[in-house]
Amino acid sequence: MANAATDHPSRMTQEEWEVRKDLAAAYRLVSLYGWDDLVFTHLSARVPGPEHHFLINPYGWLFDEITASSLVKVDEDGQIVDPGATNRVNPAGFTIHSAVHMAREEAGAVLHLHAADGVAVSAHPDGLLPLSQTAMLCIPHICFHEYEGVALNLDERERLVADLGDHDIMLLRNHGTLTVGKNVGEAFTYMYFLMKACQIQVRTLAMGPGHTPSQQALDTTAQQAQSLGAGHKLAWPALIRKLERMGSDYAT
Repeated sequence: MANAATDHPSRMTQEEWEVRKDLAAAYRLVSLYGWDDLVFTHLSARVPGPEHHFLINPYGWLFDEITASSLVKVDEDGQIVDPGATNRVNPAGFTIHSAVHMAREEAGAVLHLHAADGVAVSAHPDGLLPLSQTAMLCIPHICFHEYEGVALNLDERERLVADLGDHDIMLLRNHGTLTVGKNVGEAFTYMYFLMKACQIQVRTLAMGPGHTPSQQALDTTAQQAQSLGAGHKLAWPALIRKLERMGSDYAT
């Protein structure tokens, strides 16, 4: 067993181990914030190196069970490539992730959730509304993908990638949310802001139509939103410290 702080299993590089720890931390944080969906949905990360290999959760594990060493390494088709792996994966669950990773070379991490507030906003005709500062920071990064059924059809990947383009946040209509980042911390930061904005929208619309800021305010915030992803540089280390204070074993 590797030491959580420094060592790594002999079958992988230190760089891969660091990505594993970050991805396992993201799974634990998704559970902590109540965004998980039993053993369903996935968070993935690219393994450093020239191979198109990725890390994803072992099928059948709850998000609060996942550790760095339990993550499974797969290829672009979701097939296990790590000979030391003893856990299995759900290849169908990697359909969305493989599409994004393969189309976007800089996509170090892809997070996909079915959290209730995110699904609710994805089903709203206008998607995310500018009802909060958080939403206004997210809106310039958002795109949409229409629901086609459970993501089992590989042909859907081309349409999803076309809809995503160079955006970092996607609302999958009637389905959920998706974020893309250069690393796990950036993708998680986008997801945090998106889910907070969705939660605020659901609560606001429960009271009535809500107030929309002036166009000038919307335009100003859209310009400021370009640095949204950079927030992970401060937020992600703080979240890791939070897990460690809780005594989480995510890094084992």
